[in-house]
Parts: sequence; C-alpha cells; structure tokens
Amino acid sequence: MRFFSKLTFFVMISLLLGACSQKVETGNDPARWVDPFIGTAGHGHTFPGATLPFGMVQVNPQTRLNGWDGCSGYHYSDSIIYGFAHTALNGTGALDYGDILLMPVVGEPVFINTEYSSPFSKTSEVAEPGYYSVKLDKPEVLAEVTATSRVGYHRYTFPKTENALLILDLQHRDRVLDSWIEFINDHEIRGMRRGSQWASDKVWYFHMEFSRPFTTKGIALNDTLRNELTKANGTNLKAYVGFDTRENDVVEVKVALSAVDAAGALKNLQEELPGWGFDETRKKARETWNKELSKIYVKGGTPRQLKVFYTALYHAMLQPNIFMDVDRRYRGMDRAIDTAVNFTNYTVFSLWDTYRAWHPLMTILDSARTVDYIRTMLNQYQKSGNLPVWELAGNETWCMIGNHAIPVIVDAWLKGIKGFDPQVALQAAINSVNADRVGYPVYRKYGYLPGDKEHESVSKTLEYAFDDWCIAQLAKNLNQEEVYKKYIQASQFYKNLFDPSTGFIRPRISGAWLEPFNPTTVDWNYTEANAWQYNFYVPHDVNTHIRLMGGDSAYAARLDELFSANTEVTGRDMKDISGLIGQYAHGNEPSHHVAYLYNFVGQPWKTQEKVRYIMDHFYTDQPDGIIGNEDCGQMSAWLIMSAMGFYPVNPASGQYIVGTPWFDEMDINLPNGKILRITASHPSEKNFYVQGMEINGQPWNYSYVFHKDLIAGGHIHFKLGKKPSLTWAFASDERPKAEVIDDQLVTSPYFNTTDTRVRKPISVSMATLTPGAEIFYTLDGSLPDNQSLHYKGPIEINQTTHLTAIAWHPSLGYSYPVDVEFVKIDTNRRIQVLSKVHPNYTAGGPEALIDGLRGPENWRLGGWQGYQGNDFEAVVDLGNIMPISYVGAGFIHDIGAWIWAPKKVEFEVSEDARNWKPVLSIDSPVSIDDYTARKLDLGGKINLKARYVKVKAMNLGKIPQWHLGAGGDAYIFIDEIIIK
Repeated sequence: MRFFSKLTFFVMISLLLGACSQKVETGNDPARWVDPFIGTAGHGHTFPGATLPFGMVQVNPQTRLNGWDGCSGYHYSDSIIYGFAHTALNGTGALDYGDILLMPVVGEPVFINTEYSSPFSKTSEVAEPGYYSVKLDKPEVLAEVTATSRVGYHRYTFPKTENALLILDLQHRDRVLDSWIEFINDHEIRGMRRGSQWASDKVWYFHMEFSRPFTTKGIALNDTLRNELTKANGTNLKAYVGFDTRENDVVEVKVALSAVDAAGALKNLQEELPGWGFDETRKKARETWNKELSKIYVKGGTPRQLKVFYTALYHAMLQPNIFMDVDRRYRGMDRAIDTAVNFTNYTVFSLWDTYRAWHPLMTILDSARTVDYIRTMLNQYQKSGNLPVWELAGNETWCMIGNHAIPVIVDAWLKGIKGFDPQVALQAAINSVNADRVGYPVYRKYGYLPGDKEHESVSKTLEYAFDDWCIAQLAKNLNQEEVYKKYIQASQFYKNLFDPSTGFIRPRISGAWLEPFNPTTVDWNYTEANAWQYNFYVPHDVNTHIRLMGGDSAYAARLDELFSANTEVTGRDMKDISGLIGQYAHGNEPSHHVAYLYNFVGQPWKTQEKVRYIMDHFYTDQPDGIIGNEDCGQMSAWLIMSAMGFYPVNPASGQYIVGTPWFDEMDINLPNGKILRITASHPSEKNFYVQGMEINGQPWNYSYVFHKDLIAGGHIHFKLGKKPSLTWAFASDERPKAEVIDDQLVTSPYFNTTDTRVRKPISVSMATLTPGAEIFYTLDGSLPDNQSLHYKGPIEINQTTHLTAIAWHPSLGYSYPVDVEFVKIDTNRRIQVLSKVHPNYTAGGPEALIDGLRGPENWRLGGWQGYQGNDFEAVVDLGNIMPISYVGAGFIHDIGAWIWAPKKVEFEVSEDARNWKPVLSIDSPVSIDDYTARKLDLGGKINLKARYVKVKAMNLGKIPQWHLGAGGDAYIFIDEIIIK
C-alpha cells in the first residue's frame, strides 16, 4: 500500500509537470488567453475594466483614489470599490481619467465615497476582454460591465429592496472645473464634467439611459441632497436614482461619452447601442477582441507563455483611444470643435515610451491605424503649433522629453506607409524642434545641453539628437539637401557629452564634466534614469559610439559591466527604475534596446541570453507580472517584438535586430493580406541560442532583418541550440550597422574645472574629442575664430572673466562654442553649515551660500542646497564687526517636487559667536498647499553692527496626507544667504 501511494504521488507530479510544460496553440478564441489582471499589482498600473480595442470608453472599477500606484484607478491589492468610472489610462506613471462614476447602493442615498463604497472579495472578480464583474459585499449586488467603443454598459443584479440606488458622482477623482447634471425624464440623465489634473482641461459629456424607470431621484449640491432639483451645475455635483427591486432584479444602464457636447453623447448612444441586450453586447465585445488578437497566431508555447503573450497583445491594443463622435466631430488641441475629414482622431499618445517599439509594431500589424495616428498628430500640430509630446484628451501635458512624434512619422514614411503629406510633416518636425521651450534654443546654440542651463540635460541631448537624425532622413528622402546637412550634423551632438576618460555620456557644467560623478546616481541630469541607463542611447550612430568606447571588445566589455554591475541605484528615489539586471533597468524605457546591442560587436549569443531571460522572468502570468509601468503598451510591445525574434534598436530605420524567438511557430496576418510565418526549432529556457536562420528557405547569416522582408510575408526560420554559436553573424559584414558618416561634427572643447568662483588664480585646461582639431578662445565673451587666442596649454584666470572657446579643424570647420563666466568672489566671508546637506543638492559646497551667485529659478539646474527632513542652520562670519542693514535668504517653494518654503526663518547676530541676539523672525508667506512653484526671499531690514550672522530655517517635516508624497520628508532648498 505504501508503494502504491508513492507511485500515485510520482504519477500525479509527472502529470502536473507535463501540464505546466505542455505545448499549446492559440485556437479560434485568443481572448481566452487574456488575463486583464496581469499588471494590476506591483507597479504595472494597468486596469481590468471593460473596453474595446482602441475604444473611447473604459468602464473600470475604482479601488484607489490617489497615489502613484493608483494611476489607473485600480490596484489588485485593494479590497474596496468606490464605483465604476468610464475612462482609464493603461500603465501610465501619472494620475488622470476616472471620470463619471456610478455605484450601486442599497439603502438611503449617500454621497461621501467612504459611505457608498463597498468591500469585495477577490474571488468574486471576473475580468476578460470586454467584460468585468464583481460581487459587491455591502449592497449584495452583482456588478457587471461591458462596452462598445463610446458606450459603457452596466448590469446590476439587486437583492429584494425598496431602496435599490445608483449613485452618480461627478466630483470623483480629479479637480472639477465645472460640471452640470440634468434629469431628462424618468429613465435618462445627461450632463458634463470638466476636470483638471494631468490634462489641464478635460471635458466629458455623458448621456445615461436606464433599462427601467427610476421611482426616486435627487441631486446633491455640495453634498446636500436637493430632491426638488432636476438640473444643477457646480464643482461638487452628485445624484442618485432609486428603484424598487425584487430578488435578483436587474437594472441596466448605458452611459455614452462625448468630448464635444451632450448631443454628441446622445448620438453615440443611438448609433452604437440603440437597444438593450447586455449579453449580446458582451459577446460582440469579445468577437471584436478576437478579431484584433487574431492578427497573431501562436503555436508551441506553454499555457503560461500564451497567457503572457496575448495579455501583452491585449494591453498593446488598449490605446491610443478614439477621440471623436460617430458624426466625426472632436475637440481639438485648440479646444475648438472640428470635424475629422478622412481620418479617425485619436488621443493618448505616450510617445516617449511608445516610439521605441509600440509604433514600429503597429507598422507591422496595423498600417491603416498608423496613418490615422500620424494624421492625428499632424492635425494636433496645426491646432497647437507643436507636434504632440504627451497628448491626453486634446491637451498637451508636456510630460517627458524629446519630440517623438517625429520618429513615428519618419519611420512610417520610410517604410512606405503613406497617406499624409511628408512636406507638412517635415515642416512640423522642424518647427517643433526649434521651439522656444525645454532647452531647444540652448541645444542649438551650444551643440548640446549644458547641465547648468537645462535640467535632464544628458537625456534631452541624446533624445533630441535622435529626433534630429530622423528629420535628416525625411529631408534626404524628400531631396531637401540643406535640411539634411543641418540635422545630420545635429544628430551627432551627443558626442559633446562623451567623456573619453570614463567612457560615459555625462553632464557638463560650466563647460566641464560634472564632479563628483557616479554612474549609478539618479539626478536631474537624466530622465528617470542614471548614466548607466542612458550610456547606450545612440541608436542611430551605434558604430561611432563603439569606436568612441575603444572598439568592439571594449564596447562588449562595457555592456557586460552594465549587466553585471551591482543593482544598487543611488541618488533620487525613482520607482520607475525597476527590473534590474546589474544597472540595466527593464522596468523603464531607456534600457529597452540595450540587450540587442551585442549584435553590433559580433556577440549575438549574449543578446539571446539577455532577451530570453527578460522574457521568462520579467513577464509573468501573475497580477504583478509586468516589471514596471506598462506605459501605454510599450512594455508589452517589447515582449511581442522580442517573442517574434527581433527588435527595432533604431525605431525609425526599418531595421530589426535579431534576438531569439519565444514560440515554435508564429503566424502574423499582415495588413496587406500576406502572412509572415516565424518558426523556431524547439525554443525553451535552455534551447534558445541561434545557430542559423533561413528566410524563405535561403540561409540568412545576418543578425538583422529589414521591414521589407517582414511585410513581404513568407517564412523566417530560426535553428536553435543549447550552446552559443560563436560563428553565426560574427563577421563584421554580418552585423547590423548604424552609423552617421556625412557632415562630421567637430566636438566643442571641454574644460577641467566646474568651479567658477575665483578666490585665487585658477588654471584652466581645455581639450576636444576631435582628432586634429585646434582650440581658440577669447576672454571677453566674444565668439572666437581661428584668428583668436590659440590654446597651447593651461591658462590662468585670476579675475572676473568670460571665457569662450571653440575647436577648429582645417577640413571639418568649427565646433559649437562653449563659454563660462568666472566670478571673483569676496574671500573675507566664511560660513559654517551646521545641518546635514542632501548629497544630491550641495551646489558645490557651503561656500555656494555666500558666493554672491544666486540660484536660478529652475532649481533643477543646480546652485541650490537641499536639506531633507531636517532644519537648516548656518553661521556666516563676515571677517570683522561691521554695520548690517539687511539679512535674508533665498528659498524655493515647489511642493510638487517635495520642496516647501520653510515654516519660519530666524536670524541672530553676534560680535563674538558666543553671545547671540535675535534680530528677525519671519513666517512663510506661502500656504503649505500652494502648488505654484516660485523663488522667494525671506528677510528684512535691521540696523546694527555684528561680525556673525546665524540663520535658522524650519523644515515642514513630514509631508501632509493630502499630498502624493504623504509621509515622506520635505525639503528646504536655500540659496543665497543675503547680508548687506
């Protein structure tokens, strides 16, 4: 009997393991593989609610009112539901949407969300494409939702009660600018909500229709019930409708949205969902999803892989969202109402994320929508004067960096996806990258962004340079030779930030390399990253970057170092930096192409190792199965592209770099009616090394393919093995190439010191990266040429001096200038700082507080000292007893960045540093909840003599609960201590 038990156990284990590793295929219902809960835990920020592919409406349960992990309105760890809103964002790192909330209640009408909310059990939740349901415990109501493109459809199954209510909350989520509500009759409501959060002016009209007449109703104005009202407007509006229900009676509600007007919402309802039939609508939603998901058919993966893959494809199809009514009217970026002619208008363009892989993926799967996206972007340019950066609901949020509508447009055009005017696109791109904002004028003046003139200077320089390369490619295609020359040279501006002594692309301050430098430090010189994570962002000029690094072996070794480094990230707390392999951070976009770079130096097997590891470990079928923010489909697009076996390192080149496929077979139904079949010989966690490739039966020895090869259809086969092939795609002519050859840039000189305060003579040396270039300079701020002072060795600065330098090459011409102003300072004053300064915000040391150089309005540029969680205290020694007529200090107030003006500033004076006399105490004039960023001086006139001045500034302490950083430690930012 004991033997039988053991045998039975081993048989069961074998069957279980076999079930876990069995190979499956998509089938005719790919939606069955989708789990909308994936990404709703951890920091994925996805949502499980009901929506259609690219639909305008997302009917989503609201479980979290605020906080970074509440960006979508839902988090898997929560156990309370506040209601069901009709808009949601997929995986963003900023809060918005969650408009027009409905919530079933049993009992008396209540309008405070803590009173109408309900607990729920996770086991009662069901989420699938186009459908969500949950049992609400407090009212004992089964809530179900589905959707069409512009209409949310609710079904609530009530218990027996005379008080079955539905609460409508127009105050929910963000700040309300205006709203109104109107009861039309006993089964229809309409209204409008205008809100402001990430998008500053978000407008939604709605029209609601109920499946049965409501027997009671009321409007709550400022949370006071006014039963006599049938219409009201204000900034705190709520309403209820009531029904008398028997056990398991159903109340259905259809909610149509429009960003145009109430008539538009009604038209959307009448066109898309004129009748009733929840189950039929749910069925059609699933059919719609299956049609889209069937663009890719997979065979040979495990059930876990298919679940991960099709959920990724589902997430990739949640946005951009249709943003126009059925009659084609829409609200433009000029806030006016217009009609879309020959295109579908969309919203939600997370371009800093999606230009990398999501948009290239769509050029393979959906060229028709790609044309609509571009027409939308060009229309937004015509309405606003700029191509979109991060557009939301017809608003430009100016979130993130670069102007990455440009690579999207250029990539499509060069791939042969037409349907828009390329001359208009080129002009839009040129105008957008020459606008007077986010450092563009400085970038054009200096050939890079100095860190003391624009924050996030390294990341912006790198991404601006890539955008410039894209402009050059479009100009070349359109025979615009002068435009091509200008922007192909500008695409090399990144070279001005390459430090040959460290091999890092790093910030320059006052013309010199910023010190101290630690490549793991996250600071304001980079965008959501550090020097490691941006060091390989030269996708258009990889081969030049390889040479700058010292060649193939040195470049590969630096990549190895990136992936093997300690995972500790220093500096600013940045939750976006996640999914670390060494300092590679898959949870955020700047790293996404890096694993594929080994192909450029003939080591493709290392790419295959890294890519397979990332696919297997950073994408799972659990609620926390996305390693970072989903970011509107980009995280998923990385997986989808990588599972195909390649990835667009340069997302505007039409070239895809080979990795390793995830499935035995994949059929891609292309927009041109052809099928691309990708097969691989038994891929697994151990069998993933590429031994060889074939395209349509012919050997392919190159570690890249082109878009034209994919879109032509046919068959790509990967021969895989368990050991690396050290010969396949090893030769230099078998590797991908990305290199700028034309109009080579002469790099600007760099100096040896960032300290511009002259106490005693400073020795300044200069160098340039360009071989054969000479350096010329002036000392009066004028622009030098090759007839100016010729640099032959270190020069001495002993007074206030404006140094300007250029490099000149006899065949390549001049570099862009670099300049710095050295300032002679008063050496009689001394300062002793008694508080602990934050290591990221030292401004170069204590002397910065008394050097006479004021910190800039933009504190991110440096020049300010930061003190977190503690008060500031310092003593200034004037050198001698002298008359004092004024004492004060400069501070920053920017609570969005956790910086508060001090609660109080106190000044004391002394002649001997032992006996102190209070002379001035000033309370902060700024309210602690004032989000307006500003620089302010706190001080006042006095009339006495002293040698020493003590300054004390009281920190706010813990951040208040109403703030996004609740419970964290507030900062004081100070510069300068002013004593007259």
